[in-house]
Amino acid sequence: MSLNPQRILIIGGGFSGMAAAIQLRKQGAEVDLVEIDRGWRSYGAGISLGGATLRAFRTLGILDAFLQEGNAADGVKLCLPHGPQVAELPTPRLAGPDVPGGGAIMRPTLAGILAKATRAAGTNVMLGSTFTSIAQDVEGVDVTFTDGQRHRYDLVIGADGLYSKTREVLFPDAPKPRYTGQACWRAVLPRPPEVSTATMWLGRVKPGVNPVSKTHMYLFITEHRPDNEHVDPARFPTLLSALLADFPAPVLQQIRAQINEQSQIVFRPLEDLLMPRPWSKGRVVLIGDTVHATTPHLASGACIGIEDALVLAEELGRAAEVPDALRAFESRRWERCRMVVQNSKRLGEIEIAAGDKEEHARIMRESMVALAQPI
Repeated sequence: MSLNPQRILIIGGGFSGMAAAIQLRKQGAEVDLVEIDRGWRSYGAGISLGGATLRAFRTLGILDAFLQEGNAADGVKLCLPHGPQVAELPTPRLAGPDVPGGGAIMRPTLAGILAKATRAAGTNVMLGSTFTSIAQDVEGVDVTFTDGQRHRYDLVIGADGLYSKTREVLFPDAPKPRYTGQACWRAVLPRPPEVSTATMWLGRVKPGVNPVSKTHMYLFITEHRPDNEHVDPARFPTLLSALLADFPAPVLQQIRAQINEQSQIVFRPLEDLLMPRPWSKGRVVLIGDTVHATTPHLASGACIGIEDALVLAEELGRAAEVPDALRAFESRRWERCRMVVQNSKRLGEIEIAAGDKEEHARIMRESMVALAQPI
């Protein structure tokens, strides 16, 4: 099917929404992207990326920008609390022999790269607005916006995240986000020379660092918190520092001494969501965190959302009719996304219970093998 006459609306300007806009514009679609945040901001510290994500970046055409503004490296080092390295997890070079198998970047920096590519592709970006109503028939979708505009589309893509308004309207009985009993801390700090790739320390909690540029890295720690209680941001530096008290490794204590109010500390209770199929109704389809939000245990949430965009564009490009494309999209994506969400959830459960380390290692190994497969 030629997408030249297709008019497509994307609701949500996050990673998966922008990726969909970029890829669909390559195929000739006329694309509107509506984003409720007038500043099109992306919050957060660093984000770790595996080889499958870098492979998706190459398909999108943003890999060079990532390599210039972020950091790529091979392997994940595993260390004991007092410092010695005991293992290194391999990271296959899925994006090509010339590209390391993993990396990291500041989340706002990655959002900026994608936003620039989205505009350069010719997407009509509408900021500070969203929809008020969606009404569809067999031939198209009528959408009314908060600024009073009303347009008709051949397809609407809901990519508006974990608390999606599109999902609520389309599937009012869909599952709600679920708190997992853990929270994640992140902070941005100067990068010591000895931190060259992702490194984690094994203990009661599992702190890790990952370089995000030539000069900086981000620190991440997953903490068990039975209740999803508010944490006063004024306490962030003290609480984050306390989590590193049981790790005498010199580099971690050096990092701990640098934590302060300027460390861009982010605290996020971890929630997940896996919406059963279908992910579409008529000519409206949901992608990304809207249907499969995951915890960060496999560092693959952004990956599977961006992959959704690539697969959806591919299926739209070869199907005879939009409904055929949406069914094919769901068939290709369901098992991979289910695996990431449920395996990440299980890894968190094992950590909370101080459970079977062999099961934890097996799930990690099997998940990495599955993620390395073509999409």
